[in-house]
Amino acid sequence: MTEWVRPAGTAASNGFELAVRPGEAEWHHTGLLVRTLLPGQSVEIESGDCEYIVLPLSGSAEVIVDGDAVPLGGRADVFAGATDLAYVPRNTTFAVVSAGGARIAFPHAKAATDHPFRRIGADEVETELRGAGVASRQVRNFGTPGVLEADSIIACEVITPAGNWSSYPPHKHDEHKPGKESELEEIYYFELQLSDDVPEGVKGNDPIGYQRVYGTEERPIDVLAEVRSGDVVLVPHGWHGPAMAPPGYDMYYLNVMAGPGTERQWLITDDPQHAWVRELWNSQHLDPRLPFGQTGDES
Repeated sequence: MTEWVRPAGTAASNGFELAVRPGEAEWHHTGLLVRTLLPGQSVEIESGDCEYIVLPLSGSAEVIVDGDAVPLGGRADVFAGATDLAYVPRNTTFAVVSAGGARIAFPHAKAATDHPFRRIGADEVETELRGAGVASRQVRNFGTPGVLEADSIIACEVITPAGNWSSYPPHKHDEHKPGKESELEEIYYFELQLSDDVPEGVKGNDPIGYQRVYGTEERPIDVLAEVRSGDVVLVPHGWHGPAMAPPGYDMYYLNVMAGPGTERQWLITDDPQHAWVRELWNSQHLDPRLPFGQTGDES
């Protein structure tokens, strides 16, 4: 383990199985909490100086703000489809309760301005099929500019079929270059599953994937992590990618990004040694296994 890799269970705090918050050493803008709620159980959060997203990973829930209960139709799991979600502004006390039990992610980021509480339905989540060939992946843009009105947070989900690479070619977003690159920290939260083509006799496997992060001579960072469900990789700066799904294991990751810029943008620079890879996609087909799941209530 390095300071930028948090295996499942190693970043638990106060009932959350995962707690990454802005203000840790060399970590300033983004955070992610994950909480499992038993049937009928609830959790209360004070957003403070951060804006929050309430994102069911499995199951469904209600968000309670100022006495009003807002239902979030959920899903069976992160591979089953998009989910309803909610945006919660700064300086708000809110609760989340689940009648049937759920696992809830709470992406959050430091915010300087207020935006209204909002529920986003699964049918509003934009699905993008990106890349081609073995670089094919599916992106659910539930918390990106144009879908979610927010101050700083940018968030999305990515599904990578078994045997494919995503976050590829490697890219970075750690410098402010107007119109070209934005300065953003990034969190990768992973879940993996056995792919559909795995023989029925294979049971009890612990699916794995891999994540690469590397820097420059001026700003070194060196991560090559074997990841499992519940693991987190933090990207404070540097080139990141590929995220690799080995044969037999489908990969999901939740990305959470934010930075110091006053303009909420997601602009990247490809590693020039590998940027040419994008040209290959013009002669390749999209992976026929995509898209995963169906938009709507999957709970």
